[in-house]
Amino acid sequence: MSSVSIECVASEGCRIGESPVWDEREGALLYVDITGRKVCRWSPVTRQAQAIALDAPVSSVALRQSGDYVITLGTRFAALKWKEELVTTITQVDKDKANTRFNDGKVDPAGRYFAGTMAEEIRPAVLERRQGSLYTLFPDLSVVKHFDQVDISNGLDWSLDHRTFFYIDSLSYSVDAFDYDLQTGKIGNRRSIYKLEKEESIPDGMCIDTEGKLWVACYDGGRVIRLDPETGKRLQTVKLPVDKTTSCCFGGKDYSEMFVTSASDGMDKEWLSRQPQAGGIFKITGLGVKGVPPYPFAG
Repeated sequence: MSSVSIECVASEGCRIGESPVWDEREGALLYVDITGRKVCRWSPVTRQAQAIALDAPVSSVALRQSGDYVITLGTRFAALKWKEELVTTITQVDKDKANTRFNDGKVDPAGRYFAGTMAEEIRPAVLERRQGSLYTLFPDLSVVKHFDQVDISNGLDWSLDHRTFFYIDSLSYSVDAFDYDLQTGKIGNRRSIYKLEKEESIPDGMCIDTEGKLWVACYDGGRVIRLDPETGKRLQTVKLPVDKTTSCCFGGKDYSEMFVTSASDGMDKEWLSRQPQAGGIFKITGLGVKGVPPYPFAG
């Protein structure tokens, strides 16, 4: 076993860091600060993060096949041109709800952008329940709603054979699986594959490795856990020096490094003095596994 090492690579301190995505074209890590309303791009070469400020909470970012990015902004799917700092709305959801926003999102192997909504939080993880829905933005820019009654739509990914969709509604404390039809993007047959234990706290963002195992960031749990979706067993726990770990992805030259985002919202001065790296971006090396490159949005 190689020894696991954890380093805070960007310590600017996001309010709610989320949605890490490795951009191979740029050799950089993308991520968002939801309540800080910015999309960031961190370069391992300069060890600096550039940021683009936006006019609403931005909750996920994804690569776009034609270049640049797509994002979820407030209740909008939008396109982001990085150099021009230009945002163009693609479409809006939840028009009948005044107080929701998008949360986590990710692109499926066929280039569709999945993202879900939630009610605006009163304080972290405290919100009106069952206000969210799960949506897909198709490459032709049409939108499908899969289901509603979601508390906090969160982590999502696909099995290596693309036949299973994994999904987290955070306040269910469960990692769920659906049958997945890659041809149509349809999901069905929902079941729970892992229930979080008390000390693991709230399941948040998620990614998959090349062995088909899931990695889940545990909000308020200060860790990422590795799960076997076949057996429902936890295989590994990696603890971080901050409590509010929010999401994870693999990146770096060969996708052998894991990047973990974190949050500082909801922490008082005393708590922040104990965890000065809260809201930072962490790099974990030595896990001995690699990740799957992100899929770009095909629209």
